[in-house]
Amino acid sequence: DVQLQASGGGLVQTGGSLRLACEVSGVPFDDYVIGWFRRAPGKEREGVSAISTYDSRQIYADFVKDRSTISGDKKTVYLQLNNVKSEDTAIYYCAASRWYLSPKLRPAPFEFWGQGTQVTVSS
Repeated sequence: DVQLQASGGGLVQTGGSLRLACEVSGVPFDDYVIGWFRRAPGKEREGVSAISTYDSRQIYADFVKDRSTISGDKKTVYLQLNNVKSEDTAIYYCAASRWYLSPKLRPAPFEFWGQGTQVTVSS
């Protein structure tokens, strides 16, 4: 079975940092793309970042581009988020796609999803 387990969420103060982890197992492809998404209260799910295990290429949404780093390998992918803001409060999910790596970071092409981890930014 495919499993994507997101962890590392919690309460963080404005301006602080956090690192989320996604543990990946059972994906039925030799290589794939792992994406991070988030859903804030009352908003639609949006793409945050993604990394390809084919060639390690990375994609970032504009709203995190200068304060985020995605890294890792086929088993664990990390999302480092610095200088967090109140608008970063959301449930963060990781997901796997066989090939999709686009600046648009659309959720639909991602076939496998894990349960999310809550991030709450306090002032």
